[in-house]
Amino acid sequence: MPLSGKEMLWRYKKAGWTEISQESSHVKVGKANLRETIPLHKELKKGLEQKLLKRLKEEGEK
Repeated sequence: MPLSGKEMLWRYKKAGWTEISQESSHVKVGKANLRETIPLHKELKKGLEQKLLKRLKEEGEK
């Protein structure tokens, strides 16, 4: 089952990312020199979901 944008944002915040700004239904989060945009949609597309989860995993391993 695909994650929603709110669930993905929650995972990023739990991993130490902070919310930088929000423009309409897109939230920008950041950690150190990294930035990511998370759309707050009901369901994220499969490719975007995988990309965002991969970024979280990579940062968790550092």
